[in-house]
Amino acid sequence: MRVHSQNRNYFADARGRPVYLTGAHTWNNLSDVGPGDPPAAFDFAQYLDFLERHHHNFIRLWRWETTRWDAGATPEYTTGKDVFAVAPHPWKRTGPGTALDGGPKFDLDQFDPAYFERLRQRVRAAQARGIYVGIMLFEGWALQHLRGAWPAHPFHPSNNIQGLDGDAGGDGRGLLTHTLKVPAVTRRQEAYVRQVIGTVNELDNVLYEISNECGTYALEWQYHFIRFIRACEQSQAQQHPIGITFLYSRDGQQRGTNAQLFDSPADWISPNPDAPGGYNYRTNPPPADGRKVILSDTDHLWGIGGNPDWVWKSFLRGHNPLFMDPYDNRVLGKASADSWDPVRESLGHTRRLAARLDLAALTPHETLASTRFCLADAGREYVAYLPEGGEVELDLSAAPASLTVEWIEPLTGESRVGEAVVGGSARRLRAPFTGPAVVWVRGQA
Repeated sequence: MRVHSQNRNYFADARGRPVYLTGAHTWNNLSDVGPGDPPAAFDFAQYLDFLERHHHNFIRLWRWETTRWDAGATPEYTTGKDVFAVAPHPWKRTGPGTALDGGPKFDLDQFDPAYFERLRQRVRAAQARGIYVGIMLFEGWALQHLRGAWPAHPFHPSNNIQGLDGDAGGDGRGLLTHTLKVPAVTRRQEAYVRQVIGTVNELDNVLYEISNECGTYALEWQYHFIRFIRACEQSQAQQHPIGITFLYSRDGQQRGTNAQLFDSPADWISPNPDAPGGYNYRTNPPPADGRKVILSDTDHLWGIGGNPDWVWKSFLRGHNPLFMDPYDNRVLGKASADSWDPVRESLGHTRRLAARLDLAALTPHETLASTRFCLADAGREYVAYLPEGGEVELDLSAAPASLTVEWIEPLTGESRVGEAVVGGSARRLRAPFTGPAVVWVRGQA
């Protein structure tokens, strides 16, 4: 994959066709997470069935760096107080000696083949279903926000046979592991990234994500690994897109900005809600302008949240929307699992519509639709979203010929042929059903 040469709001496949990415990801889709040691295995084949059923084509494949995960530290999302185990990890647990979690210490000079074989198998299984995979290389949220996270990290000096202290000179939280301040840590991380690249480089459904929600202290470290991956892949068979996501900080630390993402050397980004000019990535996403491919992810907008309105607004502003899915609530989530189906289904409806469009030519045009949510190639093709339903005024002045009209119900994906309209000026179109609506207007073949 690479950024599309004509429309830089999307990626392109090997044949140059634009790829609109959308899908639902969940926390335990790579490492198993849950009570018990080892935790119960995640049924990845069943998960792929779930994604196919909803017509999704993208997931983030989650990496957890710690061996324990205190779900009770996130009471807004869980009613339990469980401390979950996480396995497997990139390094073998050989001992000698016992780590702080009671298991054998890690040997940081030996990778665990089981981890990398699982990674390869899951990426290949997704590929067979037409699903792209964002491989999360590092995870920064846990060290910042979960109780007891650092003592459960392989780079804690009590947890590896090398005695490597990933927080040497730090504050006891392990945050220095996501900086360039401990060269011995950076060397270990580079070796791990090289191993990941060697494991999946030949596969063409791969994107890389440097880290989930590190703080601003990790910015230069993330930039370093973007450049490092590019250098490693330069002589490889495949070169894959690389992304950087919201720099999430709290507890008095400086909050990351979307400008840091746009200014990065990354190919794609996932922003936080903030946007200038009255926009907001939750409720009124700014139009994508091609500076980066935007994978707008509810994980960085709500944590757990989102709705069909957000899905369609994001799509019609040139974004690629992703959903942080509680899935079966085994890790986090209070609401019933099926309560999120309207979001999941809306993602699939946008993807099926995107496959019918000349997506390479469509860019956001707020001024062409009275609702301001519109993808268009003026004179040829227009797609507009009506959040409240009713009427929309479309500026069809660039299209003097007769145009076909199709109406789509955003919540069901069902479509209805509308009455053809003659362009040449602004035209008012009324939805043939109540509630939110999408209208697709295009030149007749």
